Amino acid sequence: MKISRWIQFSMVPFAALLLTVSFFFSPGVPTAAAEVSDAWVELQGNKMHLLVAGPKEGRPVLLLHGGKFKASTWQKLGTLDVLAEAGYRALALDLPGSGQSRPWQLDKEIFLGGLIGALEIDPPVLISPSRSGNVSFPLILEQPEKVSGWVPIAPVGVQEYAPKLKQSPVPALIVWGESDQLFKPAMAKTLAASFEKAEVVILPKAKHPAYLDQPDMFHDALLKFLAGLGD
Repeated sequence: MKISRWIQFSMVPFAALLLTVSFFFSPGVPTAAAEVSDAWVELQGNKMHLLVAGPKEGRPVLLLHGGKFKASTWQKLGTLDVLAEAGYRALALDLPGSGQSRPWQLDKEIFLGGLIGALEIDPPVLISPSRSGNVSFPLILEQPEKVSGWVPIAPVGVQEYAPKLKQSPVPALIVWGESDQLFKPAMAKTLAASFEKAEVVILPKAKHPAYLDQPDMFHDALLKFLAGLGD
């Protein structure tokens, strides 16, 4: 049975989606900046840079980025601080050709599966804005056991991959900007229908990189989603 909800921070349910039980969680505000470390991971002979924060024993959260951004975007936004303060292990990756990672020709069909193995972490919650959908959708489709949850943010590839997912078992938090002119918010409904359980969050007055326009709302929704995943 598919259990989904459509949230526009007015808590009005979308007619075609069922309302899930709300998670009662108070995320709190970090009292100080988290300690953020540089790290490197090697995959197929290529080194990639990461920013890492939070306790090593915490549930891993792997943060990718869109085409114009990089790992440090999540640090500047405060996302690494928020996750670390809440007890999660945040790993923000510079995708090949971005930030401190040199460009190389990756195979999008196997890239993330190999990366997660190289990082030697438990199945992470994967955060995938925009362009990073190109490497995330193949993992969700072919190796859903590699992740414990997925947070796509207006990802590239919805029209290609959504019909193939066929009620994916991966818990999903689908985030979209209300004013996204690149991918219309209606696409969030299309993507949600491809999962057994999905929550849809539409961030008001937010454009394509919605988390940048409404960081507090994004962080609140993210922490509630993570808390709802349990141990």
